[in-house]
Amino acid sequence: MRENGRILSIGSIAADKGAESYGAAKAGIASWNIGLAREVGARAITANVVSPGYIADTEFFGDNLTDERRASLIEAAMTKRAGAPEDIAETIWFLASAGAGQITGQTFAVNGGEQPTR
Repeated sequence: MRENGRILSIGSIAADKGAESYGAAKAGIASWNIGLAREVGARAITANVVSPGYIADTEFFGDNLTDERRASLIEAAMTKRAGAPEDIAETIWFLASAGAGQITGQTFAVNGGEQPTR
């Protein structure tokens, strides 16, 4: 990887919610990312994770949610709306930009506030 590069991984809100093996795998990505950021940082390469919550209109959820489950996921978000693929794309766009050159080793929760972080 060349200097000033960007490494972006996709995590999940499940990493912090105890979501069995899927959540454990996503938590592993977040932990691995910290070591990766340390390893590549001297070359001005950043490494970050974007962790979505409920994102409508994606293959992950598909049409498998009941109306009640969909409503409960939306209600859990402080924004009171489902996330959209554009929410994730715009976050990734920013993290890949020159303006994010000093942001590394972080996990960004893009979940409408369902799982707040500090």
